[in-house]
Amino acid sequence: MTAPRLDVDLDVIAQNTRVLVDRLVPRGIRVTGVSKASLGSTAVAAAMLRGGATAIGDSRVENLERLRAADPGTPLTLIRSPMLSQVDRVVRGSDQSLNTEAVVLAALSAAALRERVVHDVVLMVELGDLREGVAVDEVVDLAATVAGLSGLRLTGLGTNLACRSGIVPDQDKMDQLSELVDLVEARVGHPLTVVTGGNSANLDWAFGTDDVGRVNELRLGESILLGTEPLHRHVVEGLRTDAFTLAAEVIEVQTKPRRSWGTTGQDAFGRTPHRGRPGLVRQAILALGRQDVDPDGATPPAGMSVLAASSDHLVLDVGDHGVVVGDEIGFQLDYSALVRAMTSPFVRTGTSGPAEPLPAPVPTRGAA
Repeated sequence: MTAPRLDVDLDVIAQNTRVLVDRLVPRGIRVTGVSKASLGSTAVAAAMLRGGATAIGDSRVENLERLRAADPGTPLTLIRSPMLSQVDRVVRGSDQSLNTEAVVLAALSAAALRERVVHDVVLMVELGDLREGVAVDEVVDLAATVAGLSGLRLTGLGTNLACRSGIVPDQDKMDQLSELVDLVEARVGHPLTVVTGGNSANLDWAFGTDDVGRVNELRLGESILLGTEPLHRHVVEGLRTDAFTLAAEVIEVQTKPRRSWGTTGQDAFGRTPHRGRPGLVRQAILALGRQDVDPDGATPPAGMSVLAASSDHLVLDVGDHGVVVGDEIGFQLDYSALVRAMTSPFVRTGTSGPAEPLPAPVPTRGAA
């Protein structure tokens, strides 16, 4: 088979989704599956929906357009603030978008009127992580602005934590969001149906709290795809971590000195490498590099370790493994490695498990 290759087990993705849905729905929280790390894969999105996700979110309009073409009925959310240059594509390719800027909202309104659609809007609130979000004391006024824009419908509030500054989405942060929902509803005069509390980093809070407040949705990507949560990269109870395996082909196997020789300068990526310790190492070179994967996030089989990586070579210490030229070696990936592997044009993707068209989401008990 062709390598490098990303093997995707769709049954694992569906199973991880189902485990999370079954734990969250009794708490009144539905799941939007986030497909961005899979490059908007329609097969991955279908597996998430099969597992009980009620919608799909993605940060790229191009991915949403691919998903919309696969099934126009799947609820889709743009989970990054829209670009002004893409507002027409946003209202055609998604049902809802997360927003922070008045100028963008005005442009979305005009685009929605041109397309003769109503586009749903969730305002994102800044609660300390310092990525996207409207200041707390400006949210109510911006909500009133959205309520007055034709072609738009204010459906909710949301926040995003942990992604930039590692700020924990704890009870205090979620209580702040819930309080803002009450204030916005009083101002605009209608209930908000979406209160999206965050991402996979919210799971410790969601599973441990006695009071979810107004939060009724989480946007889950890493936990579904990799079985881990982003705050500490711990495996979430009940989830599997083997949905993705990156296979790469061995192109050289040699026993070489561990320590390089000659005058040392910078390597291809501007770093000064360590010379290494004395002794010999049985090393394999794989046809895989930094252009294809983040080598720091690629874990080889037990008994092997990554020694170095350049643009298109990955050097492994293969220890006592009987590796020969032409063999394939499989790697488990963290989030950074998965994102890069999915976006490399040189990495093929293969799937196992049913890859049927996107199914219609099934309403889940307790989902608002």
